[in-house]
Amino acid sequence: MDEVVLAERPAGLLVAIAVVAIAVLLILIIKVRLHAFFSLIVVSVLTGIAAGIGIGDVVSVVIDGFSTTVGAVALLVGFGAVLGRLVEMTGGAQVLADRMLARFGEERAPLALAVASLFYAFPIFLDAGFIVMLPIIYTVARRLGGSFMLYVLPSIGAFLMMHALTPPHPGPTAAATVMGADVGMVVIVALLVGLPTWYLAGYRLGLLIAKRYPDMPVPTLLGEPKDYPEEERPGFWTIIFVLLLPLLLIFFNTVFSTLEADGVVTEDNLAYQLSRLIGTTAMALLITVLLAMLLLYVIPRRRREPIGGVLENLVDDALAPVCSIILITGAGGAFGRILTETGIGQTLADGLDALGLPIMLAGFLIAVIFRVAQGSATVAATTAGSIMAPAVTAMDVGTIALAAVVVGISAGSITFSHVNDSGFWLIGRFCGFDTVTTLKTWTVIATAIGFMAFGLASVVYVVAS
Repeated sequence: MDEVVLAERPAGLLVAIAVVAIAVLLILIIKVRLHAFFSLIVVSVLTGIAAGIGIGDVVSVVIDGFSTTVGAVALLVGFGAVLGRLVEMTGGAQVLADRMLARFGEERAPLALAVASLFYAFPIFLDAGFIVMLPIIYTVARRLGGSFMLYVLPSIGAFLMMHALTPPHPGPTAAATVMGADVGMVVIVALLVGLPTWYLAGYRLGLLIAKRYPDMPVPTLLGEPKDYPEEERPGFWTIIFVLLLPLLLIFFNTVFSTLEADGVVTEDNLAYQLSRLIGTTAMALLITVLLAMLLLYVIPRRRREPIGGVLENLVDDALAPVCSIILITGAGGAFGRILTETGIGQTLADGLDALGLPIMLAGFLIAVIFRVAQGSATVAATTAGSIMAPAVTAMDVGTIALAAVVVGISAGSITFSHVNDSGFWLIGRFCGFDTVTTLKTWTVIATAIGFMAFGLASVVYVVAS
């Protein structure tokens, strides 16, 4: 995109424009009931013009923000939705639910789902991992009854904590890189801080919030489930293989990318090149979906029913409902890009940095400001890390203390998720939440995780300094 023409606006006016824009957006979605996709696009254009982006450039900025977000999300959501529907509609989710309930017991089903989500969220990004976990959550919720919130909110907390704090997720990885922190130490500190944070601010808080929604039904986004006879269901280890395969492929890529960065292998190394081809999240999911079609659907049914047309319809049914989600997610990215191009977050961060706050608090608050201003946790963590890097270098912070600063910044990047965050719309729509419900669940849990993680990271920083 060409350089954007931006008229100067006073800092106070920019902040006021952002506040008014968010308020108008919420009114359009909640009160007027205008579809979120149209609301986000309209408010994005008007906000850009009001904040000083030239009339000739504002549409280009919106399109750029939309396309960048959709480009990153569409493949993950599309492949994840098909994989989820295959697991759901072939009886695979039933198999996993039966085994999980037999092992943990019905009364501990929410904890079992949350622990499974912790492991699944470690190497795979929040949006893709959560979508693949959904059919299992759906099935357990239908089997046991009660509110869907009871089963989904603890898992949301697990995915949020892992996405916010732990490498190889992009936010903490980028912050650690720009600040010169040891990524391995960041992982250790992140888990030390993150596990109690998940248990209290994710799992326990999720159960508490769920009590406010005793009648929340299970969504039917992936289709109405069929109760397959036991002999027609896929084997337990087949399902485990399908679910673990993308994790293994992504881990393969992570290992060789780290080896290449450390100079252990070169760019022309065959294994490194292969890892870049099959180990990216999108390609790992594509390979997994194709194998899932074969292992879960084609082979078990090849002698009992026609395959081609039925499988094609199954994929169509999986993709149709997520098109709206992809569009809303892209529009959220467009709104975030408008707020970024206006410089609102940078203006606030510069003023905060000038106050001379303690390094932990300054990094956390700068990340919070960028999170609120533009929506992306990755951008918030990366930008806050870049701003704080010179101060950290000047202070000659130790390895553990520096890792704690990175975790504190990452904690700030997950707080106060709202309507300019693409994840807000993605998770809310897949869970069947309206906008207000998403604010009262997803946003509350994300903010609680952010503040508690910051508090614990601050303790680590003080002890290590």
